[in-house]
Amino acid sequence: MAEDKINMFRNRLTRMFRHTGRQAKRAGVSCYRVYDHDLPEFPFCIEFYGSNLYVAEYRRRHGMTDEEHDDWMRQSLKVISEVLQVPEKNIYLKLRQRKAGRTGQYQKLDQVVQEFVVDENGLSFLVNLGDYLDTGLFLDHRITRQLIREQSGGKKVLNLFAYTGSFSVYAAAGGAAEVVTVDLSKTYLDWAERNMKLNEFEDQEKFKFHQADVKQYLKKIPAGYYDLVVMDPPTFSNSKRMEDFLDIQRDHAELVNDCLAALKPGGVLYFSTNFRKFVLDKEKISTPDIKDITKATTAFDFAGKLFRCCFKICK
Repeated sequence: MAEDKINMFRNRLTRMFRHTGRQAKRAGVSCYRVYDHDLPEFPFCIEFYGSNLYVAEYRRRHGMTDEEHDDWMRQSLKVISEVLQVPEKNIYLKLRQRKAGRTGQYQKLDQVVQEFVVDENGLSFLVNLGDYLDTGLFLDHRITRQLIREQSGGKKVLNLFAYTGSFSVYAAAGGAAEVVTVDLSKTYLDWAERNMKLNEFEDQEKFKFHQADVKQYLKKIPAGYYDLVVMDPPTFSNSKRMEDFLDIQRDHAELVNDCLAALKPGGVLYFSTNFRKFVLDKEKISTPDIKDITKATTAFDFAGKLFRCCFKICK
């Protein structure tokens, strides 16, 4: 690889680390994004998880032979290790497709369990940088999670498409009267339950877990039961366990209205999506009280690079 290009990457990564590292230290954050495809010749996403690094190479047509790509990768990892001061043995490397949303989060990559615990805002979470396409903790929702914590006191909270249950942990930490966690994947629902137990939230009367198709589950909830709902669905899903496939652009109005039906008057739904071309169909939603809080929930390490929407919708 040309020396000038690798030096360009080194300089860019050094600047990014100096900037985000300072902000992370000031915020007391140990899990944060350092770099995300800042240079087209180095299409990486690089994130800290405590003392470990998650490095994902976005798939693209690079025009290199296998040998050239291996050499490019060795040089790139050497720079990443040196600049970020992380031994290469603590770097988890992935190859992933850049997609319009979290569509691949349930795909397991191998059979080796590589879990460890990280902290965020005084709470603990199990992450796995080796076995799955995603890590178990979506860093872009750090601020949104804190909002849920601040607003959950004495509330009945429903977490839909819950993944590994980080919103549920925050709700419980905020003193929620009840937290119900729903996801279609047993693997991730079990992970969510382990995250709750890790934080000593084990009351089975207060903290409940349901493996279910959310579209169908919502139809069965008693009207006006919940105070707070969190919904962060995938862009698309066609699991065999679902009665119908999920297309978030097609289905979001129905999902939002069903969440509103499940809320008490004055209740709040936090709805987020990673679909880059998403357009909220306000005319089909049964409340005018909708606020786009995307900017307000964008963390320092995602400024200018966040491809998701987040809405606060009140009944």
